[in-house]
Amino acid sequence: MFRGRYRGFDGRRPEGFNAGLFRRWQAGSLAANAYFWQKKLRSMKALLPFVLVAVVLACRPMRPAAPLTTAFESQPVWADEFDRDGLPDPTRWSYATGGHGWGNNELQFYTKDRPENARVENGRLIIEARKEDFQGKNYTSARLLTKGKGDWTYGRVVVRARLPAGRGTWPAIWMLASGSAYSPNAWPDNGEIDIMEEVGYEPNVIHASIHTKAFNHVIGTHKTATVYIPTAQSGFHDYRLDWTPETITAFVDDKPYATFNNTHGGWTEWPFDKPQYLLLNLAVGGNWGGQKGIDDSIFPQSMEVDFVRIYALRK
Repeated sequence: MFRGRYRGFDGRRPEGFNAGLFRRWQAGSLAANAYFWQKKLRSMKALLPFVLVAVVLACRPMRPAAPLTTAFESQPVWADEFDRDGLPDPTRWSYATGGHGWGNNELQFYTKDRPENARVENGRLIIEARKEDFQGKNYTSARLLTKGKGDWTYGRVVVRARLPAGRGTWPAIWMLASGSAYSPNAWPDNGEIDIMEEVGYEPNVIHASIHTKAFNHVIGTHKTATVYIPTAQSGFHDYRLDWTPETITAFVDDKPYATFNNTHGGWTEWPFDKPQYLLLNLAVGGNWGGQKGIDDSIFPQSMEVDFVRIYALRK
């Protein structure tokens, strides 16, 4: 160990070499080294937790940064507070009319400019389904839409509403594409966003869904989620949609329960980069709403809307 330092190159000890002194110096040196390394190890042990955390963080896969464009303006760009009694404001709302089943074998006839089915009173929009004979159908109701009067690409939609009760009702707050940018086959190719749906035979179960060419209920691939709101039929709640280039998220009372992510798989999976308009309606029966039949004793039933507010995506 000390051969090279304490012997000459010829292997002989140098003159004046004192073995006793050397052994005492060697023992002291070893003791000093041991004390030095003990202190060093204690220091290293104190740093070990920080080193481990650094290693874990370094090895964890990097997540993409949150998009910078997920904030919304604080003031609505479009709103209806329903502060004028009478028929719905014609500068904001149009009607979809007819009784052809609407692709779902629904049983109501949607009327126009008929206060029995759509009116504003006491600061609320009332969409009312009634049991009555009308145009060859046994039920009437209303379907309001903003197309051409309110069309948006991205944004936050907030609708404060109380839902109807009873088997056979099917209220909806939803959006459809304003045009046919991707396909002349308007549905489902150009996209549908369901902010809120509920069927009366499953009271207070709130659904949010998206429908596209690749993901839709006809072929059993649509994306959906539910949340149970015990007072959906007895009280008012905020049904909200946050729509950005990367995500569509549904909320009830500011609590998210459904998020649909942009797959970046093309327009057949994500056509949601074009304008859409808002619809409010109350259907009766149909393939989904009528699965458990209709209780005629419940009518009339209504969906009441306190306000509708649309906020632009902040640029």
